[in-house]
Amino acid sequence: MQETRQNRISRLIQKELSLIFQSQTRMMHGVMVSVTRVKISPDLSICTAYLSIFPSEKGEEILAAVTKNQATIRYDLGQRVRNQLRIIPELRFFIDDSLDYINRIDELLKM
Repeated sequence: MQETRQNRISRLIQKELSLIFQSQTRMMHGVMVSVTRVKISPDLSICTAYLSIFPSEKGEEILAAVTKNQATIRYDLGQRVRNQLRIIPELRFFIDDSLDYINRIDELLKM
């Protein structure tokens, strides 16, 4: 039962965060940020979001900017989901490097 609720809230937060990042990155040409996975703690207080950033060279720079503006992103998320969630979880962001890992494996297999 609890796991089903966590999954629903994770999907909701992933959808809303992706919309927030989509609207924010429109101003930055040539950069795309997508939310690949969201995990939420069992008590629904901490949300861990994994971001895929293209181009990957700007990953650290954009992650630093996202972390710096974490409070603003949480506020925007709260405005969007205020009718579904009573407490907005604390957000933590990490880079999802699975695409880089897959590309690296493909390059090694081609050799």
